[in-house]
Amino acid sequence: MPLALLALAIGAFGIGTTEFVIMGLLPEVAGDFGVSIPTAGLLVTGYALGVVVGAPLMTVLGTKVSRKRMLMLLMVLFIAGNLLSALAPAFAVMMVGRVVASLAHGAFFGIGSVVAADLVAPDKKAGAIAMMFTGLTVANVVGVPLGTFVGQSVGWRVTFGIVAALGVVGLLGIARLVPDLPKAEGVRLRHELAAFKNTQVLLAMAMTVLGFGGVFAAITYIAPMMTHVAGFSDSSVTWLLVLFGLGMVGGNLVGGRYADRALMPLLYVSLGALAVVLALFTLTAHHKVLAAVTIALIGALGFATVPPLQKRVLDQAHGAPTLASAVNIGAFNLGNALAAWLGGLVIAADMGYTSPNWVGAALAAAALLLALLSAALERRDRVPSTVVTGASPAEREVAVHH
Repeated sequence: MPLALLALAIGAFGIGTTEFVIMGLLPEVAGDFGVSIPTAGLLVTGYALGVVVGAPLMTVLGTKVSRKRMLMLLMVLFIAGNLLSALAPAFAVMMVGRVVASLAHGAFFGIGSVVAADLVAPDKKAGAIAMMFTGLTVANVVGVPLGTFVGQSVGWRVTFGIVAALGVVGLLGIARLVPDLPKAEGVRLRHELAAFKNTQVLLAMAMTVLGFGGVFAAITYIAPMMTHVAGFSDSSVTWLLVLFGLGMVGGNLVGGRYADRALMPLLYVSLGALAVVLALFTLTAHHKVLAAVTIALIGALGFATVPPLQKRVLDQAHGAPTLASAVNIGAFNLGNALAAWLGGLVIAADMGYTSPNWVGAALAAAALLLALLSAALERRDRVPSTVVTGASPAEREVAVHH
């Protein structure tokens, strides 16, 4: 793998840390600002919605800039947002800081996915994308638990200051290691927008929203769920997030390995198993060991879908993939926002801290149904037109059926 992928992974590490560390610090942030846990959970929703808006907005604004320079500008925005969060005097100001940082997220991973895929041979694209996303998954093994520990020990503001410093390291890595690749000739914004007329692109994005949304429905409220239901101490949340991160790393590597070989079967297995595991989490959350195992499985199954879904969007938007790739990252976070909001609703309705797991299971099951629909439509479209047009009605029926 090219060394430039390491630079992209470093940037992804910083972004992954700031995205996920808030979940381990919700009680501390809520207590400091004097708000409820569901209200503090809006910091997850706000960040995710910022990614949804920022992904297409920043990508369009960067159409006149080289991809390398745009990646650097996005890291500057990320640094500024995290510094604002660290210094926020009120909850509303912290929300603004989270949104500012989130504007860099979608475009960074979207543009970074295109750059990573361009650096390798066609049959290695999913592996290269997975390599970049490894920074995001490793953040959940190292950055998020460490950030949670620091936040619980010396204050969550210190955590966000460290995250801003990670952004500086990512910026320097991109400046030094990522080549200034030429942009594709003749590709204009209208070509990028045309990708959204493709039904398969839209279906892949919908799968992204629902599938990863299922993960966030459970994980957003992991701290109160594990401390109030499973009986873990506050300090145990750190190593539980390590387990989640280890699962993400494993799932990401498996997804990157097999997405180039059997993309749709991989999605069937991972989404179906994710729905089952999330439903079971309502039961296993009451037992410490089973809860820990379940958290790791959720991370693995959830992130096994990331490389195949990102590659599917790139494949279907072939020729003008940058905007579609960025919007798909936004779709991940739209699912995060939807899930965090729905999870907060069921908790606020006194259905218990395990109730978001049912929300997650339903979202993952819906994503599986869309994957099956996508494959069925693809099989139908592959029927040779000559066979269908020149055949009798009965033969056409057989051809379409097969």
